[in-house]
Amino acid sequence: MTTVTSSSGKAEPVTVRRTESSDAQQICKLITPAAVAVFGRVNVIHLLEKANLAVTLNTTKNQILAHAAFLDHPIGDLVDEASWEEFLQAHFDGSKFTPLNTLFLHLFVAQSSFSTGSAKEIVRTVFSAITELEYICLVTPYSSCLEPALVGIFEPMPCVKEGVQCAAFVCHRHNYCPRLHVRRARVEDHDDLTVLLPEQTKALAGSYGPYFLAELIEAQDEMNHVAVCENEGTAVGFMSVSGDVNLELLIQCFELGPFNGLLKENPVDQTVDPGQTPMDTPTEEDTEAAESQNHLINSESKEVFQRPDADRAEKGSERSRASCDMSEAKPIRAGTKDCAGSSMGSEQAQSSNAFCIQLFAIDKRFEVRSVDFLPYVFRLFPERDFCIISVPKLAPEFPLLQTFLRAVPHRSSSLPQELYIFHRSGLLKTLQVRVPVCDDMAAVQRLVQKLNLHRAVVEDLDTFFKARRDPDGTPVQAFVAEAEGQVVGIVIIRNEQDIEYIRANYNIENFVYFSHYQREEHGQLCHFTLNPIFQHYAKHFLKEALRLAHKSCLYYPVYPPYYRQRNASAHSVMAVLNCMVPVRPRRQIVYPLEELDINAPSTLITREQVPYALNHINRKLTMEPKVSINARIVVVGASDVGLAFLETLAFCPHLRFNNLTLISTHGLPGSHSSDGSCFLTTSHCYSERDHALLSLRSWVSVVTGKMTVINRASKHVQVSGGRIVPYDHLILCTGQQYQIPCPTGIDISKQSSMDKVPAQPRHKRYTGHVPSNFFTLNDQHDCAQASRWLLDNFVEQEGNAVVYGDSTDVYSCVEMLLCLGVRGSRIHVVHTLADKPTSCFQNPAVDQAVRNALQNKEVNVHHNCLLAQLNDGQHPEPLKAVSFTIDGPPLRLECAVFFNFSYKGVDSDAFKAINDACLVFDGRLVIDTTFHTNDCTIRAAGPLTKFARRYHADQWSHVNFNSKEVGQELASVLLPFFDPTLEAPANPTPDLDHLIPTYTQPKTEGGRLPGGYSYLRIRKPSLYTSTAPSVAKPGRELVTGRVETGNYFHLQFNSQDLVEGITCLFLKSLPVSNYICLYGKHQLLLNRLYERFDGDLVHDFYSYFRERWCMALFHDRFADFEQEVRQIMESTKVQLDQDSVSIPKLAEMIVDGTWEVPADPSLYLNQIFEQSEGPQGLKRSVLDYLKYNKYHLPMYAQPGLL
Repeated sequence: MTTVTSSSGKAEPVTVRRTESSDAQQICKLITPAAVAVFGRVNVIHLLEKANLAVTLNTTKNQILAHAAFLDHPIGDLVDEASWEEFLQAHFDGSKFTPLNTLFLHLFVAQSSFSTGSAKEIVRTVFSAITELEYICLVTPYSSCLEPALVGIFEPMPCVKEGVQCAAFVCHRHNYCPRLHVRRARVEDHDDLTVLLPEQTKALAGSYGPYFLAELIEAQDEMNHVAVCENEGTAVGFMSVSGDVNLELLIQCFELGPFNGLLKENPVDQTVDPGQTPMDTPTEEDTEAAESQNHLINSESKEVFQRPDADRAEKGSERSRASCDMSEAKPIRAGTKDCAGSSMGSEQAQSSNAFCIQLFAIDKRFEVRSVDFLPYVFRLFPERDFCIISVPKLAPEFPLLQTFLRAVPHRSSSLPQELYIFHRSGLLKTLQVRVPVCDDMAAVQRLVQKLNLHRAVVEDLDTFFKARRDPDGTPVQAFVAEAEGQVVGIVIIRNEQDIEYIRANYNIENFVYFSHYQREEHGQLCHFTLNPIFQHYAKHFLKEALRLAHKSCLYYPVYPPYYRQRNASAHSVMAVLNCMVPVRPRRQIVYPLEELDINAPSTLITREQVPYALNHINRKLTMEPKVSINARIVVVGASDVGLAFLETLAFCPHLRFNNLTLISTHGLPGSHSSDGSCFLTTSHCYSERDHALLSLRSWVSVVTGKMTVINRASKHVQVSGGRIVPYDHLILCTGQQYQIPCPTGIDISKQSSMDKVPAQPRHKRYTGHVPSNFFTLNDQHDCAQASRWLLDNFVEQEGNAVVYGDSTDVYSCVEMLLCLGVRGSRIHVVHTLADKPTSCFQNPAVDQAVRNALQNKEVNVHHNCLLAQLNDGQHPEPLKAVSFTIDGPPLRLECAVFFNFSYKGVDSDAFKAINDACLVFDGRLVIDTTFHTNDCTIRAAGPLTKFARRYHADQWSHVNFNSKEVGQELASVLLPFFDPTLEAPANPTPDLDHLIPTYTQPKTEGGRLPGGYSYLRIRKPSLYTSTAPSVAKPGRELVTGRVETGNYFHLQFNSQDLVEGITCLFLKSLPVSNYICLYGKHQLLLNRLYERFDGDLVHDFYSYFRERWCMALFHDRFADFEQEVRQIMESTKVQLDQDSVSIPKLAEMIVDGTWEVPADPSLYLNQIFEQSEGPQGLKRSVLDYLKYNKYHLPMYAQPGLL
């Protein structure tokens, strides 16, 4: 918050923020004839879409006081945007203007009385936010007379050529945000400095005495220095640097091979064998993101510059500048030594090449100018090339770190610090982006020679040189980044050919308005490589590539690991992903293409493609920084809850979580292509395609194993195999799994009656040997293993398959066995004790259909059985026979393979870790309404948990709710602690603390059942799980079809005529995502379903919901449309006597009796609403919805077609 003063002296508090598209209407109102005379006629929305930076001053009443838009090229068609440098040099004294240090003003508008103050505040803010910016230019072909607010800020550029048909003006940084003067600290600065770091001073004073800061300043020598920056003679910043660096510790904890271990280059090693093996890369258990970053910085044979001469003084100012000259351009090899190899072995013969920042503090008002320290401190260590700084992982990122490169920690590192590195060559301001020439090929080859797919880069660059097009005719463009004559980066892009597919399948319109872009403005990023020394210029590199290529948007696909495409991993993934934003995939309508015929969407939208995760950058995002979060967030369990939690964090576009870790028994789901083994039913939260579309592996480090120990004191988790995973926030989402049943041990030859079974714990843990043909299936990995074993050892042989349990997974497993070719007579379904009054389907028709299917296939079914013995009590390997006690004669079955689905519970290793850590466990892990356990750093969610007894809600738990929604809610609770745009949640009042959260999304279960049925059940979140007794509910049930004909469809409506239950049993595949959209819809919205059903007009719901009219209901944006309609209804005013009231208020008055109506209240409300402006608003909303989404909904008539 700052203050702007009007011409009359009125002070107005304002907030300076980035402009949003919703500001366009207010901005248009501020445009005056004087602004048009300078900037021309402006389409504000179009300008905001293309602006690199747009700034708005906002009052406390949310009114826009002023706005300015900045682009990387001059206004209008005066000159091609890729050639403005030559234009300014030819017509003006423009040799000092470069794309790195210059922006162009394209629009400035303000309220007249505040225009002068607003212009100065905006200019000051822009210079502060962009550290490299030196000049703001205004080049206009319209008028040479600026409005008064700009006259005092911009000065004319001297012309060097007559007859120029434009006017040019420039605003200099030093007039509004001068670089801070940095000097050696003096003892006299002590009082100023203690104000800057009061907390640090208090903490350090306890260890080093009250005058430690003064002593630190006095103790300066060749290896220890203290610098201050000052503003108007007052010290406003402080930095203590030291040449004493513990390199041994850093090498143990971080990947420093790309930087030669921060050691001086050994003269004998300066020449590197091109065939030398690159340094070790992280294992599969390491984060995919970190691995990708290592590929960038480990695999490049980079040319790193010798130290530049940073002593150059700023012209016209005594304060030093960050721009540097090269004293020499002697290249050395970096990134080709292994920290554990010969380079490190000769450490004694090498000296340190780094100095560290020990203490740093700066006034909040000047923190964006922190980089002004760097040229000065590098001059203090003229023989060292690297500046490093370590910060606590929980410390918020400050502006100085955005210039540094984060070092990747070793997977074994437990150091609670992050290391950031900066090379002195990063001070260079001479980075130039240009089109490559053939002579650059050798330099590019050296740059990318250690990349995994470096040949693809070279081949595509060669294609660019030869034809400028791919073999399929798609235009290709290439650009190199050059510093002091050396190539330090390359980017290759091609025209994006799948714009329609991207728009229809990804939420790209969260970032761009497609109507303001030409097709050729979209490009696909094929390769991106940049020397890590210049990594802080990565966004500038992309910005320049966009400008020179005349593009506005770039897209980068990340394909699943099992899909091999040449360009899928050719670029350095993490380097570019840090600059881009991940784009969420859109839920797609499952179209009945045959019924729609010519009214179906374009094949460009509906055709099947290999699924990929999409990342995006546009001109607006090139100057929008991300907030880096270094907190170690560890998620245990790849359940739907855990995946939804990670997805929510990873897809925050303005946040970058550097330390997300998932501990999972079998790694991240979706890492391997499914072989179609569907032994288990599914919740339909995540499919294999969903995993490919999200690509969580790009953001999450995966540790394969089981959690065995939680050390709360040291804040780490131990995984099977002994690996230690430290955490700052631990999220437990292990859920519940099928557990191996413990046989009772009863000898059925001596004791056969069930009533003679001695009492014992119902679910005793089995600790014996697990036979190799005994399968307990819990995830797709288990299913794939079972499928391979069956094909190798069972399907074509003899023997029985015993399937033990009483859940829907039992029947799904039986259907899979039948599909594999196993005869039904070889399958024995053994149900557990019948303590449940209904079947797992909770639908008599479905239950009967499955029973009939089992009978038709001659599958043997046994009821009320309890496992007694394996192999008659002998050693169970291999398992050949199983015995059960039942109500009648004992049951002994020959067994070649056993599938166990007996009961679900908390994994024994997880329970032991939780219990030993003294976390409260009461049957399940106890949490409160904010997911906290009794440890504030440990949260938990999902079926693993239960609410504390103080809530008096033992019957409620997360098992009753949609797991994906629970995971998203868990993320929303944690995000305010990291997201600066969100307010920290207030502690709930004692009354509210006793209320458990409510969830609205339905629970879904589906799979394949015996008889070839596709089964789907969608139900309301409730106390009644799939195995609990149902109760009579008010409402109505509608059923079409019969289970015998394989087209059974059951709809359950509640008393408000809303769909709250769907059960499908169909002989064909089901459009599950479509049917999930029906949940919660009113029968009137389903085309007056009651009326049509009662009129015998609907005979088959499967056909009914394939009709054209309902496609809009299945659209992913229909919920937003419903919300918009609801807002129109609520905001519509009707006239009552002399008063104007809203429809909801009128309904409330009718219910309260304060307003009497002569007829039926609903009819009265309809009539009075039709007389208002509401119907027109609804009509416009409907037409806008259909028009905006016509590429998905072409089956609806548009205005003008009839």
